Amino acid sequence: MGVFESSATLIFNALVGIYLLAVILRFLLQVARADFYNPISQSIVKITDPAVRLFRNFIPGYRGIDFSSLILALIIQAVAISGLILLYGGSIPSIGFIITWAFVGVLHFMIMVYYYAIIASIIMSFVMMFSGNMNPHPFLRLIWQLTEPVMSPVRKIIPPMGGLDFSPIFIFIGIGLIRNIIYQSFGVNESIALVVIGL
Repeated sequence: MGVFESSATLIFNALVGIYLLAVILRFLLQVARADFYNPISQSIVKITDPAVRLFRNFIPGYRGIDFSSLILALIIQAVAISGLILLYGGSIPSIGFIITWAFVGVLHFMIMVYYYAIIASIIMSFVMMFSGNMNPHPFLRLIWQLTEPVMSPVRKIIPPMGGLDFSPIFIFIGIGLIRNIIYQSFGVNESIALVVIGL
């Protein structure tokens, strides 16, 4: 692969990955019932709304959750897989291959969103504690709202001890196990990881 093709692949991967992240965040924030009026939520909605509105015409929501954003994420992943394979000089595989890896990629991307969101929450909580500023930034409030549906059930089983919340440790273990299951069940390898965003 030449310099031009390599640069094009890198730019394509980055741009599509950022937009896919925004679409997935929109879906996960709806599931978490996060604050719609948070400025970061508003930015995500503005970025993704034109495409989501298009799919919303024929994909109904359910209990306040807009499944059109989830379908959009799968389609973006499928297009990205096809585009990256072409950029790497390959030929477009079967539709079954694309659909399967689009699903796996979006699922893994969601898992990693929670992984990094929990890490960010822990770091920013310590920064707030040591800085003495107890007024959380809108970004931190949104992260708390995003991760709370995952953290809360674990926290009920393993309550904080001595003021320390150990639930993230067990969530990280669970995420590690799920990732291992995905990688082993679908046979993720280096070539697959190159063309599936989020792996």
